[in-house]
Amino acid sequence: MYSIRMRQLALLILASLVFPTVYGASLAVMSIDLGSEFVKIGLVKPGVPMEIVLNDESSRKSSTIVAFRDGERLFGTAAESTAVKIPKKAFWYLTQIIGKRFEDPQVDLYRKRFPYYNIIKDEERGTPLFKVDDETTYSPEELLAMVLEKAKFSAEAFADTPISDAVITVPSYFTQSERRAVREAAEMVGINVLQLLSDNVAVALNYGVFRRKMFNSTTQYYMFYDAGATSTSATLVGYQMVKSKEGDRVETNPQLVVKGVGFDKSLGGLEMTLRLRNHLAKLFNAQKKTKTDVFTNDRAMGKLFKEANRVKKVLSANADHMAQVEGLLEDIDFKAKVSREEFEEMNKDLFDRVTKPIEDALQTSQVTLPEITDVILMGGGTRVPKVQEKLLEFLKRDVLGKSINTDEAAALGAVYHAADLGKGFKVKKFLIKDACHYPIVVEFEKHTSESIEDNPKIVKRTLFGRMNPFPQKKVMTFNKHVKDFSFNVTYGDLSFLSAEDLKSFPNHLIHTYHLKGVDVALKKHAEKAESKGVKAHFRMDEDGILHLDRVEFVFEKEGDPEESTWSKLGDTISGFFGGKESKEDKKPTTDDTAQEIPADEEKKKEETTEKPTEEEKKSDDKKEDKKGDAKDAGKADNTTKSENKTEEAKAPKVSVIKEDILAENVSFDILPMSTEKLKAAKKRLAELTAKDKEKKLLEMAKNDLEAFIYDMSDKLNDEDHEKCSTATEREEYSKLLAEAGEWMYEQEEDAKKEVFRNKLKELKKMVKDLQHRVKELRERPKALEALNSILNHSEFFLVSVKNLSLGEDPMFTEVEAKTLEKLINETYQWLDTTTKEQNITPLTEKPKLLIDDIAMKYQALDREVKYLLNKAKLYRPKSKPKASKNTTATNDTQTDANTTDTATDKETKSGSEEGPQIDIPGTETKTQKRKPKSKRGEKKTEGEEEILQLDEGEGTEQSQSTTTAANEDSDDAVTHDSSDL
Repeated sequence: MYSIRMRQLALLILASLVFPTVYGASLAVMSIDLGSEFVKIGLVKPGVPMEIVLNDESSRKSSTIVAFRDGERLFGTAAESTAVKIPKKAFWYLTQIIGKRFEDPQVDLYRKRFPYYNIIKDEERGTPLFKVDDETTYSPEELLAMVLEKAKFSAEAFADTPISDAVITVPSYFTQSERRAVREAAEMVGINVLQLLSDNVAVALNYGVFRRKMFNSTTQYYMFYDAGATSTSATLVGYQMVKSKEGDRVETNPQLVVKGVGFDKSLGGLEMTLRLRNHLAKLFNAQKKTKTDVFTNDRAMGKLFKEANRVKKVLSANADHMAQVEGLLEDIDFKAKVSREEFEEMNKDLFDRVTKPIEDALQTSQVTLPEITDVILMGGGTRVPKVQEKLLEFLKRDVLGKSINTDEAAALGAVYHAADLGKGFKVKKFLIKDACHYPIVVEFEKHTSESIEDNPKIVKRTLFGRMNPFPQKKVMTFNKHVKDFSFNVTYGDLSFLSAEDLKSFPNHLIHTYHLKGVDVALKKHAEKAESKGVKAHFRMDEDGILHLDRVEFVFEKEGDPEESTWSKLGDTISGFFGGKESKEDKKPTTDDTAQEIPADEEKKKEETTEKPTEEEKKSDDKKEDKKGDAKDAGKADNTTKSENKTEEAKAPKVSVIKEDILAENVSFDILPMSTEKLKAAKKRLAELTAKDKEKKLLEMAKNDLEAFIYDMSDKLNDEDHEKCSTATEREEYSKLLAEAGEWMYEQEEDAKKEVFRNKLKELKKMVKDLQHRVKELRERPKALEALNSILNHSEFFLVSVKNLSLGEDPMFTEVEAKTLEKLINETYQWLDTTTKEQNITPLTEKPKLLIDDIAMKYQALDREVKYLLNKAKLYRPKSKPKASKNTTATNDTQTDANTTDTATDKETKSGSEEGPQIDIPGTETKTQKRKPKSKRGEKKTEGEEEILQLDEGEGTEQSQSTTTAANEDSDDAVTHDSSDL
């Protein structure tokens, strides 16, 4: 299965990824699948199409954990060990607490699960803070930033190039504040977030890119069920082939649209592990081997948590298993048997909630179970037999989809999208439409037509409904407001959430915007122009984050019929940039209400521009059928056009005037970090990174010194080192190496790396001569063998050179032949002399016959021979004089012609033996002229035709494969439909 998947991946990359010819460090992009328990990293760079990054332990996934111990920052396996020994110093499952208020029920649940953390409230932002010691506190964003930075370093080390661009996956149910918090964490460590992508959407993309040919214009529904470490979600996705505009072209590409989502934020493998941990703790207390309650010892509970996680995985494939921990508490070992039946009983209420996310997703999407093609399982929780049993029973299916790598599908889907968004890659388009899970509403006061002083009526208008696709723009128009006013942006109806999740939204209010300058703008233009209302331009970007881009008061003014050239040019330019108002904006309104205007105008315009093209084609066909009536039709058309032009000339020109309105924002959501705090956090993280780097370099210096001491101590006793050194020298070296080893362990903990590097240089200098002699001894035989070989070949070659330096048209000169001969003789003489000197020189002294000298002699011979060979390749004999014209060729004597052919063949053969074959002009007879060369593509034989077609095909493919995305507009990286940005 793995080999098939790898072959499919290779075929996909060859078909979809086209790398530019100029490679650069900035071209590499990565994805970070930010799971609550593990992080997986995807990579795309020139030469590495799509790959999962290996971490420092050569693992394809890393724990989402960071620990502090003895002034050192730890990640991965080292941090996991710290979580067992000193749990309060290791921080993980950070996605459960980031972007939330201190009073949020999810934060309370986090504190109950991990009671050893000292979590305090940030009075300025109202968010939780981890208090490490009396002087140090970290926000969840800072801790998550450390994890992201470690992922970035792992990707850069794997790719051997700097990387800054990334697509990061987040749970689909993340709110506005949680998404902003992840972006802040990435910004702290210099990661440029190309997009925040929902994890289930990333998996759906990975599933779809391998099955492009399965989709057509009919929507096919698939459900992706993810039972993760801390939450469970079900996402219903529709796949369909749609037409999209790519520059000037209209292409048909696959598209996935999120139709429905259901989730349970507290149903996951972590809760099962914690319950099993508590069960094991109770069993240990029941054994009464100690009076200390195991629940009061953080270290013992950390050990039980690790063991419970291991036992849980084993029980997925076994009916029972033995849990055991050495030295659990007060050096007392623990051992107890746990059965799968017991495990299922303690989690019975959790298993009853397994199907609820699927029910919610079906209800939201209005899609029935029979319409779903397949249900794809992902996440570690789906490996639990009871979970699969519940799903099969609910879905009424015999089998469930397990055709993707649940650990890596999200990372690979996200990195595919990152390559699409990146600057240096061109991939086959796969359009994505995520959905808004929390409806957003605008509230404002509606004034009556009689008096604006009357008690206002509160009006609510849905801005983004539940499951509205994004990215998307919308405009809301306030028609009857003539003075400064305010409006609220709030969450809409959240009754679909559970009672526990609703507690996370104590106040639905997100923002209040106070608009200033409305009355001033009205007074400025009221007499000369007609008011079209105050328009607020909203945008939900690719990350699912809401923005108010601008607010403007719009007026319309009737101008002169004639229009100046500059005015026309200005309107044309503004039209290119979407400056003209849409038709809906120009429609007069009588009620003081907010109009919801989706950003569908682009699609309407595209449809409008496409229709005339088809009509033109039809009109062309009609013209061909009715050629006789062309003149009359032309006269009628001209008459109609002239009348239209007269009417247009008489119609007054309507100009649009826009006045920007100041919108002051009062946010009731979790505030982002202030500029000062963000700078301080960046500085602190940079200092920690520099400290980690310095410590790593120190460890490398220590390791290098220690490795050299042990390695050199062993080498002193091997045969070659004994031959090249005296007993006295070896004894002295051994003594100095032993002293260096003792010196290394006596150094202070805060010693600098330069101290160890200088010591290493000193030791290397001490044994430098000995190592040189050993190297010469070992490598000299191979060098001599190579030199003797080239001497033998040069001698044989010299014979040919001498022969070809004679005659009227010599290939080589006598000087060249003598130069080569002299060089060969001198080399033989030098080799003989130095070999005799080396034979009488002891191995403990500096050698007389050095490898470098042998290499120089070899290079001199090689250079001279190559020069002569190159001259031979370029040699062309002098052409022979033309044949006499007295020779008369006749068509009567076939024998003469044959004789001429035979002579020509002999001359050709003799010429090929003496040197390069040369065509001599004037040797053909009138009856035997040369055949003209066939033109390109001329069919001569069947075999020859196939070769031409193959070459042309290969050339075409090659030209296509070298296409780059460098010359394409970066805005074309993603194609969206009418509601896109």
